[in-house]
Amino acid sequence: MGVTSKKKKGKVRWSNLYSFSCFRPSTLEPSAAQELIGQPGFSRVVFCNEPHLHRKKPYKYPYNNISTTKYNFLTFLPRALFEQFRRVANFYFLLGAVLSLVSLAPFSRASLIAPLLFVVGISMLKEAVEDWHRFLQDLDVNNRTVKAHDSNGVFVDKLWKELRVGDVVKVNKDEYFPSDLLLLSSSYEDGVSYVETLNLDGETNLKVKRCLEATLCLNEDEEFSDFKATIKCEDPNPNLYTFVGNLEFENESSYPLSPSQVLLRDSKLRNTDYIYGVVIFSGHDTKAVRNSTRSPSKRSRIERKMDKIIYLLFSMLLFVSLVSSIGSSLFLKHDMVDWWYLQLQGNDDKFFNPSKPVKSAFLQFIRAIILYGYLIPISLYVSIEVVKVLQAMLINKDVEMYDEVTCKSVKARTSNLNEELGQVEMILSDKTGTLTCNQMEFRKCSIAGVSYGGAVTEVDLAASRRINVDFEACDELSTDEFDQISQSYEVFEFSVSDFSTQKAVLGREVTDNTNKGNPRLTKAEHKSVIKGFNFRDDRLMNKNWIHGSNLSDITMFFRVMALCHTGIPLEDDKNNKLRYEAESPEEVAFLIASQEFGFQFCRRTQSVIVLKEFDPYSNMEVEREYKLLNLLEFSSSRKRMSVIVCNEEGQIFLLCKGADSIIFDRLADNGRTYEQATTSHLSNYAQDGFRTLAFAYRTIEAAEYERWNTIFTQAKTTVGHEREQLLEEASEMIEKDLMLLGVVAVEDKLQKGVPECIDKLAQAGFKIWLLTGDKRETAINIGFACSLLRQDMKQFHLTLSREVESKKQVKAMKKDILHQIESSLRVMSNKEAPFALVVDGKALEIALEGDVKDKFLQLAVNCASVICCRVSPKQKALITRLVKQYTGRTTLAIGDGANDVGMIQEADIGVGISGMEGMQAVMASDFSLPQFRFLERLLIVHGHWCYQRIAKMVLYFVYKNVAFGLTLFYYELYTSFSGEVLYDDWYMTMFNVMLTSLPVIALGVLEQDVSSDVCLQFPALYQQGPRNVHFRWSRIIGWILNGVVTSLVIFLANIYILSPNAFRQNGHVADINSLGAITYTCIIWTVNCQIALITSHFTWIQHVSIWGSILLWYIFLVLYGALPPDTSGNAFKVFIEAIGPAPLFWMVTLLVVVVSLLPYFIHIVIQRTFYPMDDHIIQEMKHCLRDDHHNEMWLREQRNSKRSTHIGFSARVDAQVLSFTQQLHRKKKSIYKSVTNSPIYRSMTSSSSS
Repeated sequence: MGVTSKKKKGKVRWSNLYSFSCFRPSTLEPSAAQELIGQPGFSRVVFCNEPHLHRKKPYKYPYNNISTTKYNFLTFLPRALFEQFRRVANFYFLLGAVLSLVSLAPFSRASLIAPLLFVVGISMLKEAVEDWHRFLQDLDVNNRTVKAHDSNGVFVDKLWKELRVGDVVKVNKDEYFPSDLLLLSSSYEDGVSYVETLNLDGETNLKVKRCLEATLCLNEDEEFSDFKATIKCEDPNPNLYTFVGNLEFENESSYPLSPSQVLLRDSKLRNTDYIYGVVIFSGHDTKAVRNSTRSPSKRSRIERKMDKIIYLLFSMLLFVSLVSSIGSSLFLKHDMVDWWYLQLQGNDDKFFNPSKPVKSAFLQFIRAIILYGYLIPISLYVSIEVVKVLQAMLINKDVEMYDEVTCKSVKARTSNLNEELGQVEMILSDKTGTLTCNQMEFRKCSIAGVSYGGAVTEVDLAASRRINVDFEACDELSTDEFDQISQSYEVFEFSVSDFSTQKAVLGREVTDNTNKGNPRLTKAEHKSVIKGFNFRDDRLMNKNWIHGSNLSDITMFFRVMALCHTGIPLEDDKNNKLRYEAESPEEVAFLIASQEFGFQFCRRTQSVIVLKEFDPYSNMEVEREYKLLNLLEFSSSRKRMSVIVCNEEGQIFLLCKGADSIIFDRLADNGRTYEQATTSHLSNYAQDGFRTLAFAYRTIEAAEYERWNTIFTQAKTTVGHEREQLLEEASEMIEKDLMLLGVVAVEDKLQKGVPECIDKLAQAGFKIWLLTGDKRETAINIGFACSLLRQDMKQFHLTLSREVESKKQVKAMKKDILHQIESSLRVMSNKEAPFALVVDGKALEIALEGDVKDKFLQLAVNCASVICCRVSPKQKALITRLVKQYTGRTTLAIGDGANDVGMIQEADIGVGISGMEGMQAVMASDFSLPQFRFLERLLIVHGHWCYQRIAKMVLYFVYKNVAFGLTLFYYELYTSFSGEVLYDDWYMTMFNVMLTSLPVIALGVLEQDVSSDVCLQFPALYQQGPRNVHFRWSRIIGWILNGVVTSLVIFLANIYILSPNAFRQNGHVADINSLGAITYTCIIWTVNCQIALITSHFTWIQHVSIWGSILLWYIFLVLYGALPPDTSGNAFKVFIEAIGPAPLFWMVTLLVVVVSLLPYFIHIVIQRTFYPMDDHIIQEMKHCLRDDHHNEMWLREQRNSKRSTHIGFSARVDAQVLSFTQQLHRKKKSIYKSVTNSPIYRSMTSSSSS
């Protein structure tokens, strides 16, 4: 072990190369922060390598296990019961079940208690199963293993959940840190390690961490046998970027600690073979977990509105119960006492006691509440639970949302929010890992004023097709033809407007020489795929750059790319190509590109970088060594990186790369030769959504370097607060008078289908916000790449000025932000152009405070696109909450890392991407997707379907229960409040549980107003959900009135047809048992035929459930009537002997069903004829046109259905078409003007006129 470790160490002492804050000496003067140790909030004490001391108070800290479940063994029963009985209907039926235990109930106890137990039991079982899945995922994380020190220098595998504060662990390359650790040492000689914090802040750049020099000696397993130390530090908190503490080690010496020595849970070790660390925060004390929140209990809007419907139905119940109570009291007092056959005088019947009419009225009221309880659908909730589970299964099994690359599919982790998917209006998305693949590709470059990289963007291709410009012809355009129109081969710019003008004005046929081809463009089919390199241009590829002019600038450009970095070459493969790792993925892409161009970075030592260069003069590959003199690393404040190298001839060069604005400010007067052309290329690259960096260099004389290096060395060794300033001043002295070489454009590669998905979502009416931890420039580039931004879009940048930020006065900051917001609002009120808002993290922190947030949200909500950068996990969650509260709209948050957990849990719907960055986001989410592109189908197809299904389901439930329950009330009125029940007890129980449940479940699971393909072709159909078209109060009241009319028709028709007429052959009229059975039969037929009328998509399942339910009633009636009279009661053989043989029974059933459904039938005829909805039109078109989807009417409606939007691919194409057309128009006018003003034209016109 020791030999191997020493071989791996000693390659590069990175601390000798770096200059700035991450490698500040550990002997700093004590700061004010260090003086806080021991004060409230800074009282934590950690005994390193002595975890047993943390098992007892006052130093007892939690184990390292985490939990994202809603319940545990003790809390499941009380919390689950609370969840069930906070539903109004369930609470009502609980009261009914309690009252059934006394003699007030008109039904048997079993018929009231059994349905309640069934409904609540099914719902609780569903909750338990879903939480069990969360528990299993937690178990998977908690049972990961890590090497932990046992004793005597021996490290053994230990489960994450078993770690305690004070444990010493060893984490290997590409492993996650199991808890918050203090870095003790690493595989590098000077204790440096590289950490990927993508899960925490969304940044792909690797962070450099370095241990204290005092712990560098702890570099072997055996060194920990006698290791003891004490850490005194801050208490657990959610701040990711701060840490205050001291390490007492070796004779009580105290060393100050900073965030540079802390490794956070859910970060990953990269480019470092291993590290040793000690646990300082574990489990729920870790900063990552502190940034998350407990899994909230979410309810959909429809479910919350269902409670209000239940209140309405309960009000109806109270009203009819009150009418029954008052009516009974009046009849008892004035009429019933005179009916001698009732023998009420001296009767102890508490319901009909003339001496106590008030008490009798009250008891009748209680009895009526139970009797008319069928107005409130007890099976509604359990049916919806069953339907939602089945809907979730169909979503999970959708093959169109299966990712073959990762072998993962969409998972509905909770089924409570299926219908909420159909009402989303705001999408808040993470960037890294959600929209992008965490991969960089080298795409284009501009060298010496010439742009290279011939790939045409999809936006340009689509725009060209609109205005009939053939880009494919451009691909085949020969160099000779461009020479004929006097354009230099190397400075030719791929200009659509120029090409359009040549085609339209000069009338040239550009497709004549397609056989010649264009040497500028490399055909994709002849090019092997290289990860990180997606470049097409034969002028540079295959060493063709040696034939170009400005050869020295091209060579120096490639040298900057190959030398100015912090990369490490890893290994050779079969093609003699190296693989690289670096702090940032951009550097990896640059190294791969330089290798392809013939400048291979092959190895480095402490002071030497070795390249294999292709020599353009000898046409040979030569190996050259460059002495690395200094490295001025990249930082967010510097926005540039420089290296100073000395070549084999003794020449000293400063090679610099950085943001274009920073580099251009440092150019020499004679170094701006290519500035104008390069600026134009930068604009084009940015519009294509590429990240850009400028390259420059300067030659330094030996004497000048020696003078500067003396100053720089003094600054580097300075101890104190002024060190940073001295280093910055020293770097400014040397990073000047640069010579511009060009720029590079790399693509932060989007996931497959992201632009198309965003385009479709935009057409469906979604507003999309981008929340990322990346810097502003990166976020804006991605905004362009995924079409959230357009070049013609006015951008508002909300950021704190340096002057205000330096003062650190909250009042001044608020004033500055408020001024910017109000200025933006004034601009917005005067223009109709699309607007975008870009906010950085510090400005956002001020903007979200009480007296500023309303103005900020007013501005943000009215912008077409909002991008928030440098956002912390807490800020993501806060933005989500405020947007949800301010707009009142349904929000969906989507992310892939632990930094997105708070946002995902705070949103109405949380979606986790099951990508490469752990499972934290997935475990906290309501739905998980393998790729962002599947969000399109999840929302526009399944969301639309689920919303319509649940809405129809609830409305139908209300209808059928009102129609059924009111017949009981009408019979009470008809019998002068006698207290008789029209139906048998088991008829009542069977109504909701068996005879009408299957059709409504089939409706909720399988109903489709249009097919999935049509949903995607007509994305504006989705707007029915956010507008709540199918579940607004007018429709709810309409269905209640439909139920009232149906109940009236059924009851009155049966009473007035059956009562005065002979029912049997012997002349007997129908008794109460026959009347109840016939009326019940009419209800079963009517409500099942009604569901057939509202069903748009029939399968065999619907037919079986609807007609089977009707058949099941007759089977039940026969079997129940065949039971002994003690069991069947008054229903004994009622069908076989009483109503079945009577022709009037069948005639009444047919007549009543037809008349009951007639009002609804008339309504839908009028609506579809004069006031059709979008889906009605599409259904009729699809039915009439069959499969002819290229019909002019179909295509016109499809275009009209796309919601006008300012974002998305289509919007960018529209803007590009307008731009191309305007350019073409200007070119035509210019050419026409120049031609008409020419002497030749004038002479020709004058001669013709004469």
